Amino acid sequence: MDDCLFCKIARGDLPSFKLYEDDTFLCFLDINPVAKGHCLVIPKRHCVNLFDFEPESAPGYLEVIQGIAKRVASKLGAADFNVVNASGKAAQQSVGHLHFHIVPRFPGDGIDMWFHGRNKPTMDDLKALFEELK
Repeated sequence: MDDCLFCKIARGDLPSFKLYEDDTFLCFLDINPVAKGHCLVIPKRHCVNLFDFEPESAPGYLEVIQGIAKRVASKLGAADFNVVNASGKAAQQSVGHLHFHIVPRFPGDGIDMWFHGRNKPTMDDLKALFEELK
C-alpha cells in the first residue's frame, strides 16, 4: 500500500528504530511513546486491522510479540507490560495498518491503560447479552 505510513516504514521509505525484523513482521519504537520502550509490532504485509488479518499468521505474530515484550521488559527493568490493539476507527485505531503496542510498565509510572466499566449490567442483562451472542 503506497500511502500507508507503516508500509512505508516496513519498506524503509521512512526512518525508524527497528528492534526486530524478519520476512513477515517488524517491530520499531513508537515515535509518541506513553512509556520508555513503547514499541509497535506490525505485519509487513498490509492489512487494516484484525478483521483483515490472515489467521494462519497469528501464531507467528504472537510469538514475535511475546519475544519482543520479554526482551524490552528485561533490558529496561520493567516490572510488566501491556499489549494493546485498536481495530477500527471506533476503537481509536490511529493508523490503518494492523499493529500491536507493547508498553513496558514500571511501578508507580502513573499510566492507566485499563478499562473501567461505566456500565453495571445486572445478571439478567448479562444473560440476555449471552443469548444474543451465542
